[in-house]
Amino acid sequence: MSEVISQYGLILLGMACLFSFFMAWGVGANDVANAMGTSVGAGAITIKQAIIIAMIFEFAGAWLAGGEVTSTIRSSIIDVEAAGFDERPELLVYGMLSSLLAAGIWLLIASKYGWPVSTTHSIIGAIVGFAAVGISFDSIMWGQIGSIVASWVISPLIAGIISFSLFMTVQHLVL
Repeated sequence: MSEVISQYGLILLGMACLFSFFMAWGVGANDVANAMGTSVGAGAITIKQAIIIAMIFEFAGAWLAGGEVTSTIRSSIIDVEAAGFDERPELLVYGMLSSLLAAGIWLLIASKYGWPVSTTHSIIGAIVGFAAVGISFDSIMWGQIGSIVASWVISPLIAGIISFSLFMTVQHLVL
């Protein structure tokens, strides 16, 4: 284990918790508004109801289904062996802390101006930025990044098709 991590481990852990809470606040401020804005805007639920629903289902989603996404973000963006983190693991810690803080700051700015941005785009962009500048372009797993970016393009298309299909079904069967 690195001497830096042994000596400053609790401080780094405290910083990680603080930055994670800051990032989580950004998720709540931006992503929950994205998810609940249509329901509140349509008058189907109140803001208070939206907050309660979001608290329950954001937590349940993270707890029950967030492991795979966490695994991808943790281990499929940077090639840890190529980056040389075996010799200096504190660099990975510093980079991930920087990424959390950078994504949290970006979410704060976007939320202040009412810009609906993706927290996933934000954290992955921050990690790629740290790896590209702090390590090297070769340490980035570009094939995985390509797959992630492809999912960002495909997801709205699939959601649009499903939404259209559901709307047409409801319109035909109910209305």
